[in-house]
Amino acid sequence: MDTIIRKALRKPTAADTVFLVKGGKDLKKIKLSAQETEYAKKEHRLKRNVVEINRYKNRIYLVYGEFLGIRSKRLEDARKQGAEVQAMLNKAKSERVVIYPLNALKEETVAFAEGLLLANYQFLKYKKDANKKANTLEEVNIYSDDISDEDIIELSIIVESVYNVRDMVNEPVMNLNATKFAEEIKKLGDESKARVEILNKKKIESLKMGGLLAVNQGSLDPPTFTIIQWKPAKSVNKKPVVLVGKGVVYDTGGLSLKPTNSMDTMKCDMAGGAAVAGAVYAVAKAKLPVYVIGLIPATDNRPDGNAYTPGDVITMYDGSTVEVLNTDAEGRMILADALSYAKQYNPELVINMATLTGAAMRAIGRQAMVGMEAKADTDFELLKKSGDFVYERIVEFPLWDDYKEDLKSEIADMKNIGGADAGAITAGKFLEHFTDYPFIHLDIAGPAFLSKKDSYRSTGGTGVGVRLIFDFIKAKAGQ
Repeated sequence: MDTIIRKALRKPTAADTVFLVKGGKDLKKIKLSAQETEYAKKEHRLKRNVVEINRYKNRIYLVYGEFLGIRSKRLEDARKQGAEVQAMLNKAKSERVVIYPLNALKEETVAFAEGLLLANYQFLKYKKDANKKANTLEEVNIYSDDISDEDIIELSIIVESVYNVRDMVNEPVMNLNATKFAEEIKKLGDESKARVEILNKKKIESLKMGGLLAVNQGSLDPPTFTIIQWKPAKSVNKKPVVLVGKGVVYDTGGLSLKPTNSMDTMKCDMAGGAAVAGAVYAVAKAKLPVYVIGLIPATDNRPDGNAYTPGDVITMYDGSTVEVLNTDAEGRMILADALSYAKQYNPELVINMATLTGAAMRAIGRQAMVGMEAKADTDFELLKKSGDFVYERIVEFPLWDDYKEDLKSEIADMKNIGGADAGAITAGKFLEHFTDYPFIHLDIAGPAFLSKKDSYRSTGGTGVGVRLIFDFIKAKAGQ
């Protein structure tokens, strides 16, 4: 991670400092001159909740945390203020800042720091003059008796995990094909002490993973199937929580070719797989006592000579046959094999994350993800609570059996697409066919990749899903 976060051991004096306050009375606790106090009060009367005072030797920032409403909104406001201050710090070319909560709850302080740190992310690998473009902020300190070393470590792990996922999603396919993607996941496993196994094409063929192999037919690069396992000695669960992530490292649509402008950002089509890798990395690095497995099938989807075609009938890993009517509905083909493979673990719960359908994004935009559940209502409610808390919110869609009708095929067990309506739901219903365990499907097509920065959510890959799953697993651990 580019930005260091530490616990400050003494009160800040000459450092650039952010004071978290609630109102004018808190200003008395800061050694402000009469002129500075009057300026701060004037700015606050003008409804400015972040006030910058330039002392030339250093700068101070007064952040008025007048957060109202429910807890989730209050903490999200704190994150957004962190992002606002991050922009001001980098404009001032600050290298180090101390966060000093004079009047803020512990969770508000952590949320503020999280927003600041996440906003400081940048992907400069391919910039010729990267140093000129780089954010200057390198170190964030927190001075607070309420914040423990463990809190700092956890926050560092979460932010680092999001950074890692953003890096993978932002990487062009020319440097991150399925093989290299698996290698990056292996590096994360080595660092976090999670066990990683990479199945190569020969092994995938021996397992008869027909969906993954079909999508890969048009590619010159081989597919991979990566298994990540974090199994602590004293886990709270005997049956694992299995996370499944779509790893389409680039999606042209195959022979059902996408229009060019719809293809521009398709390096992000492995964001679900990256989020699974990042989430398991965070859980393992934090040593949470929960048995977790990640499954990531990966390939690109190209229209080369032997590409699978509309009209093909594919035999999947579980023996089901699928009539292909659209080769751009490839994510569900590779995920179906992974969901069938998950059965061998007798899982307590399986959560699938994928940039699966444009229908999900058209339905709810980029503000949230679409979620569906089968046999997992209690866990789904817990997951939605985590989504509200970290502000990676979930909008529930139904998985009613009525939608099976749209997937019926005249020549195979099912089709790989439904009709013109309810595309996000029929995609989820397709996946459900390959499950027999408690199942949650998250379609992250909307929030996974942004064309412009949104507060602490960066341009490009956002890393959505990591903070959600980490908080959910913490809740499962009873922490």
